[in-house]
Amino acid sequence: MKVKESTGKKNTADFSMLRYANCWEDADILLEGLQPQPGSKILSVASAGDNSFSLLTTNPKIVMAVDINKIQLHLVALKKAAIQALSYEETLQFLGFQQSGKRIFFFEKIKHFLDIESSAYWEKNIQLIQSGIIHQGKFERYFQLFCNKILPCIHSKKTTKLLLAAKSPEEQKEFYHKHWNSWRWKLLFKIFFGKYIMSKYGRAPEFLKEVKINVGSYIFKKAEVQLQNISAQNNFILHYNLLADFGNTLPHYLKPENFQLIKQNIRRLQIRQGFVEDLDKENEKFDCLNLSNIFEYMNQKTFEQSAEKIIGLCRQDGKIAYWNLMVPRLISNVLTDEVNFLDDLSFKLSSKDKGFFYNQFIIEQKR
Repeated sequence: MKVKESTGKKNTADFSMLRYANCWEDADILLEGLQPQPGSKILSVASAGDNSFSLLTTNPKIVMAVDINKIQLHLVALKKAAIQALSYEETLQFLGFQQSGKRIFFFEKIKHFLDIESSAYWEKNIQLIQSGIIHQGKFERYFQLFCNKILPCIHSKKTTKLLLAAKSPEEQKEFYHKHWNSWRWKLLFKIFFGKYIMSKYGRAPEFLKEVKINVGSYIFKKAEVQLQNISAQNNFILHYNLLADFGNTLPHYLKPENFQLIKQNIRRLQIRQGFVEDLDKENEKFDCLNLSNIFEYMNQKTFEQSAEKIIGLCRQDGKIAYWNLMVPRLISNVLTDEVNFLDDLSFKLSSKDKGFFYNQFIIEQKR
């Protein structure tokens, strides 16, 4: 399926599939960076919905989750319905965080909370739910391929679990150098997470067009820093990257202390299909914007055009959050008179980002 970019050019990325079953961005630093006040209007790139749900913990007026990919929005609707209708333990089982043979039963229980189109989609693709929906995205299957086919050629599952087991900072670093950082790890990691394999099995090739660096070496260096740090032991993203399962680590929206508040505010989540920048036609104004890493996929001209429209969606003094992965983008470099880069806050939050592969987390503020 071809979709039109805001420039009028064609983008051949396939949006007829589920690309991401989870958000691979750190909700903790997103919340700390945006600091939404109660009653805020928040715009959030939907992706798999996780961080949009997390924003509900701030007691906003609305969180508008926007995505061009309708399948991703069907997923957000499914998760929303689960949170509405199921208990905490049932939600974990239904989504795939825990083993369950009752997922079809749970779907029957929640499907009347879905819109007609989403309900029909999941009826047609019920096997994805039965297998645990959080494991069914293309990107998740990419990690599963690494865990099931590549990592066993490097380390045993026992060694992987020892790497992530509780230990002191000194012991973590020593384990990495003595037991983990072998020549096989270096070689196979860089090949598998290189641009060719990633574009074939993980992300759409179109999403990597603007990347001008050695992808495998870049991600290896970022992983090397994380794996030597004790924060690796409780990093839910890293756990999935190495074990194809979250284990006892959970994303922010499904931690027990957050779930009930999200459930209480779940009706404040609105779902909208389209490009974020196209909302400027509706005179919508938001206090906070979570833009994920949408600028990663744009050439410089498209980025500049989109940035101007997006800033028009933001109220005065409103904050904008987004991630740079391998393509550096700053709205404040383009709209210098309208936007301030909150550099100290951005650097501080970037240093503790669980999404260790990101180059920088950006917080900017409209003047």
